[in-house]
Amino acid sequence: MSYRFLLSGKWLGWLLIVALLAAVCVALGNWQMDRRDQARATIAAVETHYDAEPVPFTKVPKIFATTDDSVKWTPVVLHGTYDDAGQRIVRNRPLNGRPGYEVLIPLRLEDGQAVIINRGWLPIGNNQAGHPDTIPAAPKGEVTVVARVKPGEGTVSRGAPEGQLASIQLDAYAAELGYPVHTGSYGLMAAESPAADEQPVQFPKPAIDEGPHLSYSMQWYAFGVLLFVGYGYAARQQAHHGRLTEEEEALSGYHQANPAPRAAARNRHRKRPTAEEEEDALLDAQGFRTDGSLLSGDD
Repeated sequence: MSYRFLLSGKWLGWLLIVALLAAVCVALGNWQMDRRDQARATIAAVETHYDAEPVPFTKVPKIFATTDDSVKWTPVVLHGTYDDAGQRIVRNRPLNGRPGYEVLIPLRLEDGQAVIINRGWLPIGNNQAGHPDTIPAAPKGEVTVVARVKPGEGTVSRGAPEGQLASIQLDAYAAELGYPVHTGSYGLMAAESPAADEQPVQFPKPAIDEGPHLSYSMQWYAFGVLLFVGYGYAARQQAHHGRLTEEEEALSGYHQANPAPRAAARNRHRKRPTAEEEEDALLDAQGFRTDGSLLSGDD
């Protein structure tokens, strides 16, 4: 079979389309692998730090000043005073499929700087749209807080009403406060002493699950391979069809050049006359009717 047709513009165009689609599949597969790596890094950080012994802030004074995934979830012990006037709630923060808010409040430390503490989650309110019904008050006076390190978030396009934030963007939050704030990371509260009479809902431990990213990536890679398999199958079918066409054309040309064998073949299939039919034909040729009488002139 000849595959010279693959050099035609049509088939080269199809090959280009297949290659582009396969490249998209590979890119999507790599994206899923990147997400898997991120999930595995999160799992490693949770397993390493989440339940570790809390570290005094005096031993890691810069831990909230930078965004460092290697220390994410590390429990840190802080001493200070909550700034009630600087408290904010963050909008659009679902928990277990329920819409709600997160409560942020600055904890002013003895050195004059502050660390943003996330005290927990609140459900959406029933009394006023866009606000929780109540926000549990933080303890007054000096408190000891155990908080796990979490990096700050990026800016989002949506806005927020006064007293609320659209995301935990620490630089923008610090600009509203007017005093020094660590803006690399914030603390997710694990415990506080003395404890408030009422607290927001505490966040559960992150799930240790890679998710389906590996299987999704394998599927995308398989789709990329199948595109070339389909292209090869179509090319083989085209080559097979071309070979049959060439054979039919060659056979037709042979018959046109050699008609005698075809005529002989047709004659072999004709019905041979019987002896009686041959005798009648001979008499008819000699001028006799088949019943033995002479043919008249009129006949």
